[in-house]
Amino acid sequence: MLRFLERIQLADLQRTRQWIAREEQREAERRRGEERRPPAPDWLLQQSLGGRHPVAVHVGGCHMAGKNVRGIGRDQAVRALTEGVAACTHCRPDTELGVLD
Repeated sequence: MLRFLERIQLADLQRTRQWIAREEQREAERRRGEERRPPAPDWLLQQSLGGRHPVAVHVGGCHMAGKNVRGIGRDQAVRALTEGVAACTHCRPDTELGVLD
């Protein structure tokens, strides 16, 4: 009877070790994904629903930027603002870029 109990406990221990190994692998993959993620863009260009026209320029990470945005560089952000694209009234990219009317 004790040998039976021993086999059951060894099987449970093996399952536990496999579970731990899987969880450690998932955590390592998650960390690698975070490390490889590209940095957030410094500037965002919000586009119209069809994606044809620029609507607003945002500072990267602005909570008011909609889903239809793409990352742009500083020069592109300055150019968009000087060409009449609106600056977000919450994050004020025009102030940060020094492009004031």
